[in-house]
Amino acid sequence: MATRRNVLVMGVAAATALALGACGATADKGGAGSGDDGKPVTGLRIMVPNTPGGGYDTTARTAAKVMEDAKIATGVQVFNLPGAGGTVGLQRTVNEKGNGKLAMQMGLGVVGASYTSKSAATLTQTTPLAKMIEEAGAIVVPKDSPYKNINDLIAAWKADPKKIAVGGGSSPGGPDHLLPMRLAKTVGIDPRQVNFVSYDGGGELLPALLGGKVAFGASGFGEFLKQVEAGQIRVLAVTSEAPIEVLKDVPTLKASGIDLVFTNWRGIVAPPGISDADKKVWIDVLTKMHDSAEWKAELAKRGWTDAFITGDEFGTFLTEQDKAVADILKQLGLA
Repeated sequence: MATRRNVLVMGVAAATALALGACGATADKGGAGSGDDGKPVTGLRIMVPNTPGGGYDTTARTAAKVMEDAKIATGVQVFNLPGAGGTVGLQRTVNEKGNGKLAMQMGLGVVGASYTSKSAATLTQTTPLAKMIEEAGAIVVPKDSPYKNINDLIAAWKADPKKIAVGGGSSPGGPDHLLPMRLAKTVGIDPRQVNFVSYDGGGELLPALLGGKVAFGASGFGEFLKQVEAGQIRVLAVTSEAPIEVLKDVPTLKASGIDLVFTNWRGIVAPPGISDADKKVWIDVLTKMHDSAEWKAELAKRGWTDAFITGDEFGTFLTEQDKAVADILKQLGLA
């Protein structure tokens, strides 16, 4: 597994975030059921700050299903509020101050997005609940791509960086942007020469990849497992330290002679100013979910790495990530 130094975070544009102020809070401000009576918690809502089909969306909906199946919570609502690389959702979360029923699925991408977009809302304003998983990145191509392995692709990329378009499901500063930039630097390409095309989540990146709008994609491998199994997409390499069980025939970058390990992560935060009781409800629900057999089965099925920490420990991690991402974006001239 990559160390925390290898884990980076993404940033997003916040130009449209101010419009969210007019939306106001839509949820009942009353606390969710505590679950202390042994009954499932009710009234929880999880916002996904990008389009359906991406990594945040998959993680949130998987978590909600596990909560339901394991009778930890019932009626969990998952909804999408895409825009500006996640900062529209971040602004909405900050606007919902005190709403103990709402949480936002997030990760490395939203961290960087808040910088590149100069977002008025920041993750330091939210209430940290839990870091859930880590996931390696993958370099993927459509099935009919001329690049049969990662070294074929790197050779063509080095020959003409601007001609080879790479797509990612995040804005500049996000994990899908930082991965190809770090890969370029590792193989001797000036990151400023990279032709990066940004998409709002893996749900938008997929059709662009299948339609030949980009030569290759850099994203979390879990977003494309169905397409890999269906033979629509090939994975040339994964960015983990060791091979991924669900992609055991795919080499790591290191095994291919490229000295790079890169890991993304996902977690969940709540609005600022929620009560201690509501924070406890969320952390208890997420802890029970994490400990369930159903969640362990999903981790194995999706190739996710368990990286569960909660509360203040997650808050410390977020602070570290915030600084690391800011430093990297400054080096790239994006912050």
